[in-house]
Amino acid sequence: MTTQTPDNPLDTPAQFVRGAGPQRGELLKKLDIHTVRDLLWHVPRDVLDLTDVRQPDELVEKLEQTVRGEVVDVDAKQVSGGRTITAALLDCGGDYVRGVWFNQPWMRKRLMMGSKVLFTGKPKRHQGRWEFGHPQVQWLDDDDSGEGVGLLPRYGLTEGLRMHELRRMTQNAAEDFAEFIPDALPQSFRQKLKLPALNMAVNGLHLPSSLDEYERARHRILFDDLFEFQLALALRRRAWKREDDAPVMQTTAKIDARIRRLFPFRFTDGQDAAIRDVVADLQSGTAMHRLLQADVGAGKTVVAVYTMLVAVACGYQAVLMAPTELLALQHAETIETILENSRVKRVLLTGSLSAAQRRDTLAAIASGEAELVVGTQAVIQKDVKFAKLGVAVIDEQHKFGVVQRARISAGDDNPHVLVMTATPIPRSLCLTQFGDLDLSLMTDLPPGRQRVVTSRITGEGAKQKAWDFVKNQLASGRQAYIVCPLVKGDESNEDKPRGADVIYERVVKALPDFRVGLVHGQMDRKERAVVMDDFRDGELNVLVSTTVIEVGVDVPNATLMIVLDAERFGLSQLHQLRGRISRGSYQGYCFLFSESSAPDAAQRLHALESTADGFRIAEVDFEIRGPGDVLGTRQHGEMPLRVANLTRDIKILDEARREAFAVVDSGEFDTPEFAPLKREVLERFGRLMDLPQSG
Repeated sequence: MTTQTPDNPLDTPAQFVRGAGPQRGELLKKLDIHTVRDLLWHVPRDVLDLTDVRQPDELVEKLEQTVRGEVVDVDAKQVSGGRTITAALLDCGGDYVRGVWFNQPWMRKRLMMGSKVLFTGKPKRHQGRWEFGHPQVQWLDDDDSGEGVGLLPRYGLTEGLRMHELRRMTQNAAEDFAEFIPDALPQSFRQKLKLPALNMAVNGLHLPSSLDEYERARHRILFDDLFEFQLALALRRRAWKREDDAPVMQTTAKIDARIRRLFPFRFTDGQDAAIRDVVADLQSGTAMHRLLQADVGAGKTVVAVYTMLVAVACGYQAVLMAPTELLALQHAETIETILENSRVKRVLLTGSLSAAQRRDTLAAIASGEAELVVGTQAVIQKDVKFAKLGVAVIDEQHKFGVVQRARISAGDDNPHVLVMTATPIPRSLCLTQFGDLDLSLMTDLPPGRQRVVTSRITGEGAKQKAWDFVKNQLASGRQAYIVCPLVKGDESNEDKPRGADVIYERVVKALPDFRVGLVHGQMDRKERAVVMDDFRDGELNVLVSTTVIEVGVDVPNATLMIVLDAERFGLSQLHQLRGRISRGSYQGYCFLFSESSAPDAAQRLHALESTADGFRIAEVDFEIRGPGDVLGTRQHGEMPLRVANLTRDIKILDEARREAFAVVDSGEFDTPEFAPLKREVLERFGRLMDLPQSG
């Protein structure tokens, strides 16, 4: 078989690596490995250190050591206080050691009989045998014999490809092709950060002679991935900062007082601080690109309305874009309440307008008659022409995506853009998905807001107590939400979540003395609005719903949140739901009904019980589920990273961001020394981030 030799040896198809061949080449494609370059940058998931594996008779107390063996017995039992002890017996070539874990019952399922594992920890003698308390466990593959080997990189695999085969291919690729790897990082920069040359790093990744060499090599590969991305963010931010055609809006004391009079309460310290940030941006002459991140209930809408009213007061139009029609309608209702006696002309633009309504609305926007516009993605369609757009507010931006955010700045105007979210975002995502934005945080809540008492409910006895409590609260005049994960469930299958339609029928029968309503996303919008209004007005005591009440719903008398099949919801989503209650002067209670025994479900629900801090909850959710699930980026474009992991590599991300913004802000990135790296960054991210190709 012949093939055309590529100009760059690194572009050689992976099947031509020694030890590969066409059949393994097809298997490699399942791992998204198509070329030698892909194979060389296939970072090991970890490295197995077999340089100091000891036999039981070689162990000493109080030193961290490793033993290797086969699981021959596993046992779990309950002790006083409902705690559990899980123990596993390891056969280490005829001699035995024991591993013990407290309150980790899931370890029993993970330590399968016959599994070959490593235990690492500080052993002690117990009843004549060595015992490891909470040892680190590494599961060995069939190929991890370790005979005559010190360090074994271990990779993600696909069915049909064995570990020793992939290990041999990556090692052969490193030996044969590492010399062709160019290094775009200037040598002086590498020396400053004590980074190895890139070809040496690739060798150290796949052929490490020591753990230190492996860690330094891995750091360099991950640093490059994050550094290039942060450079792109820094370039985009610099481009925005250099634009000087944004409207200048001078906020006077008179304008400030006039706006504040519209609100029947004093702003919190957090709201005042965010407003100061926004006002400084509006007066700067360069377009604002700011992320306002608020915890649930912190009052971000106040800042949004204030910002838009400043624009209107200065003679400009303002627009607020929400991800769903329901949320757009709720924003419009809130603004109508605030501006009830104001002369500001406002319109609502959504996809459900009739042709005549849409035509009239577009005409009002184009003429400038409409000063404040609220809508969905309909506001960034091509036929929407603003007369003088000054401010754009994008709510819950993670549900749109970077492209839509950029589109609102791509018209004839160069408006100030305020992105806001009440879904607390993990810090690593703030530094990546929102890394080109200036950041304002709001963590304080309005005065009088109480922390919601949160409990995980499992078992029939606990369920009955919870429902009795709910009935007593309803009888005293409070209101309750009952949230289900689906509109329609499969009642014939106990393992499937229950649907809101069936739960509604059950609740009506179980609570004959109370008025019960049902709302979900499949209902007609007007019908749904009637039900929501009845609940808000106190005509309904209980509202059975799906997550349509997740954001924007504000009923001060609602103090009870019952979430069924709570393990089916994300942690941040549960925090959002919890934020719907206790918005008045009464104590709120959130009951999370769950029978799941999955470890991550228990971990999530325990985190929600133990803290009301949305930012801490976001970090836990991110650690468990990853960025794609937390912010829905699986639907809106994954993080454009090759090998780095935002959960695992936060320290490297911090370093990469600090260095990237430093070299761009100082102008060093524009010097000939950085020219190869700049070309690489523009090739990789230029189109994705709409980066200027020069300057």
